[in-house]
Amino acid sequence: MPNFRRVVMLACSMLLCGISYGGAPGASQQEMRSLDEQVQQTKSDVLGIAADLSRLEEKLLYPSNTQVAIFVSIAPGETFRLDAMRIDVDGKLATHLIYGFKELDALQHGGVQRIYTGNVASGTHEMVVSVNGKTQSDKDFSYTQTFAFDKGVEPKLLGITLAGPESMQLGNW
Repeated sequence: MPNFRRVVMLACSMLLCGISYGGAPGASQQEMRSLDEQVQQTKSDVLGIAADLSRLEEKLLYPSNTQVAIFVSIAPGETFRLDAMRIDVDGKLATHLIYGFKELDALQHGGVQRIYTGNVASGTHEMVVSVNGKTQSDKDFSYTQTFAFDKGVEPKLLGITLAGPESMQLGNW
């Protein structure tokens, strides 16, 4: 699918280049405006096709009957610094993230981050969440907690709320 997408984007780019440089040297201003409108319409069409391809690609890669998405938030008022997070689903690495200032600041101000989207079969699954960071008193901490969740036929949305250096909760969203 990614190769098909590249081919379509390359063909559209070549089309745009051909249209934007194909005007005659003595063309009138009206013809140039008309050509510019055609270029703008073609660009708009290409952007629409690209958006459609992105949606199709997501549906193919993450069918709704197997899709699971995991979100992370920090409980209001928490002041610890989150440095890294790792999530394993059914014993396999799902995601690992090292947090920068902007991501941490957004989480500490009520933001929610989608940290993982993937596929799992229907049934019961195990998720291991590990976090590393520093407490407000600048003491390092590392905490791991295991959760079980059930995946049905519908897409599953899970939320992990970090409620302190050694406390987290899993909820359905």
